[in-house]
Amino acid sequence: MAEENTWKPKRPFFTRPDTTRSRVALEIAAELVAAPDQPNRQAKVLLRPQGSNEWPLCLFATSTSEGVTAVVNHDATLAMINPASALTLAYRGTGPYSSPQPVRTLAVIPSLDQYVFAVARDTGVLTFEELGRKQFPLKLSLRGQRDHCLHMMLEHIVAAAGFTLGQVITWGGSVSYEGTLPHAGGLRFGRLLRGEINAIFDEGAPEWLDDALDAGMRILPLGEETVRTLESMGYRRTVISSKQYPRLGADVLTVDFSGWSIFVHADLPDPLVEQLCTALDSRKHLIPWEEPGPLPVERMCVDGADTPLDVPLHPAAERFWRQRGYLP
Repeated sequence: MAEENTWKPKRPFFTRPDTTRSRVALEIAAELVAAPDQPNRQAKVLLRPQGSNEWPLCLFATSTSEGVTAVVNHDATLAMINPASALTLAYRGTGPYSSPQPVRTLAVIPSLDQYVFAVARDTGVLTFEELGRKQFPLKLSLRGQRDHCLHMMLEHIVAAAGFTLGQVITWGGSVSYEGTLPHAGGLRFGRLLRGEINAIFDEGAPEWLDDALDAGMRILPLGEETVRTLESMGYRRTVISSKQYPRLGADVLTVDFSGWSIFVHADLPDPLVEQLCTALDSRKHLIPWEEPGPLPVERMCVDGADTPLDVPLHPAAERFWRQRGYLP
């Protein structure tokens, strides 16, 4: 008869050296990504059993379609993307995807945002579609990060409006990829004031739309037909509210840039999904977001204006959030 194994560790699990080492690395990383003088802000966390040559668990804090590819190919267990509509395209198999991708949502971090199309008033352009109809030689400034979802979305937006960025250049315009989020005193607004550009297209409306209005820019609306075409792909319509920005004079129709989707592969095992959801809910008080207080996980599994949920929850995540009382 085999001898019964009655050995028990002398130390609690959370004080074991392997746990301590990993916690040290994770806590240092958490501090580093928040440091203003430390430029490496994006994390990829790899976990494995001690002694293994494989890293079976990968948590990828990307914000682009790179995360979709990683999850679909099983190179990452979990990833994130902004806006949430970019994940909807993958789920539906539209835009850059030739077929529906096997992705499911765990939760959506709240973020209310819109795509903003700001042009100098002296262009005389009143709507986005006029740029194409008038073959306007726009001098456009876009975000320097070339893999940002902004650029994929803009390709779809201009196509829905009936022209391309390449045509803007043939009409005598220009397209510059430069800088980060625009703001007064920054690179892109400096070029605007010097007359080197006459348009800035970007997201992050609460961060720079007032600066654009202060600089005398006009915010172009999208036309109804353009928006319907984009909705058929998986994008959401929204308005930039004149209540929030009274100087607009009227609501401006555009496309949504809200939500940071946290997602996994559709075939991820239920127990692992439950562990991920448990970890997110347990650590919510340590995760900063756009407003004060803990990350509002109770809102992140429910469709809302700032938590677009057009890609279904993983079934195990849905059960978990319901058990927590976050879903009816």
